[in-house]
Amino acid sequence: MITMQILHSSLRPIWCSAPHTSLKPHRNLPLNFPLSSSLSRHKFLSTSSRFPPCVLFASPESQLDMEVSTETSKWAMQGRDVEATSERAEEIRASAGLLQLEEELANLEMKAADSSFWDDRAKAQETLLALTDVKDKIKLLTDFKMQVEDAETIVKLTEEMDSIDTGLLEEAANIIKELNKALDRFELTQLLSGPYDKEGAVISITAGAGGTDAQDWADMLLRMYVRWGEKQRYKTRVVEKSMGEEAGIKSATIEIEGRYAYGYLSGEKGTHRIVRQSPFNSKGLRQTSFSGVEVMPLLPEESMDVEIPEEDLEISFSRAGGSGGQNVNKVETAVRITHIPTGVAVRCTEQRSQLANKIKALSRLKAKLLVIAEEQRASEIKQIRGDSVKAEWGQQIRNYVFHPYKLVKDTRTGYETSDITSVMDGELEPFIKAYLKFKYSMTLPKQN
Repeated sequence: MITMQILHSSLRPIWCSAPHTSLKPHRNLPLNFPLSSSLSRHKFLSTSSRFPPCVLFASPESQLDMEVSTETSKWAMQGRDVEATSERAEEIRASAGLLQLEEELANLEMKAADSSFWDDRAKAQETLLALTDVKDKIKLLTDFKMQVEDAETIVKLTEEMDSIDTGLLEEAANIIKELNKALDRFELTQLLSGPYDKEGAVISITAGAGGTDAQDWADMLLRMYVRWGEKQRYKTRVVEKSMGEEAGIKSATIEIEGRYAYGYLSGEKGTHRIVRQSPFNSKGLRQTSFSGVEVMPLLPEESMDVEIPEEDLEISFSRAGGSGGQNVNKVETAVRITHIPTGVAVRCTEQRSQLANKIKALSRLKAKLLVIAEEQRASEIKQIRGDSVKAEWGQQIRNYVFHPYKLVKDTRTGYETSDITSVMDGELEPFIKAYLKFKYSMTLPKQN
């Protein structure tokens, strides 16, 4: 006869049973209830006599041991993470050529200190930009080492303590997490070697085929890129937005100011396709819509040494849509400039005056032509051909499927994910990284 008896008030019973049972304590059972009775055999128990039920008692000491064991495993795991990240940081520092960078810094500082440095203003500006780049890179590589050392110090500190401090472990985990993100970004910048990759970016979104659904899709893309810019801590602002008749937007322009913004986003240029159940269709039918995305570098006016003959430009004016100041919807302040030889066009509406919009539009047109010239390896603007994005079937660079399943897939790199919610919330890093690697791999055969 097996009886149960509470031995000590500090002990808590833990019920257990044989495999595939759901044995639980019965509230009305007395402590000396005989488990061998017919009730226990037929109703209370659901397993064979080979696996008798049991009651284990967990003391505070055993519970403490379990907690310590868990914390110890966390500490061991954290130590391995720190070690792996430390090795990765050292590999990146070595491949970046820190010694060569320091030598380059010394040479540039020597040039900047020369008395005739400002005789050639354009060359001086170029040298100062190079000096800033080298300084930033050295600082970044130094910060990597310091963050690794901070994490290693925390792990060593926990080794010397009698008990494991969870606060310190969390601090080390946060350092490693942020450091890995910084290392990822640094590796991406190593893939960016274009003449405008270090500049900010101007994104233009235009609704394509699909009617109201396409306009709503353009609005979703606008939010996605704004969220991406904010997560990168770039200065992000929507400078122009033309609202749709029923929902969404017809077009929008975003300016993102930040280092390497254009380099990261240059691969977003193209047609983006969405497949979903239409919220604007009473029958909820599946709808395919398209929106076009253009990406240009955000270049300062003085850096664009481009002369476009006046006869090559077609300039038209219209009233700007949307809410605004006294001039909006009353005076033709919106400006559209078309480069006649190529058909490349830009539109600017965000400024309050026609003249300001014309200057801004001309600046964007120059930036767009420079990028196209660089992509087509043309030595002069007049050598380039039109390169407009057609937001229609067969032109898409990325598919976003919301129904009947969830999937985002880049048609160029093959990278895909089912986490469509995170992508629409601005989590574009995996796609950006995959495209930059793809772009880099495409240049290798040409170099060999």
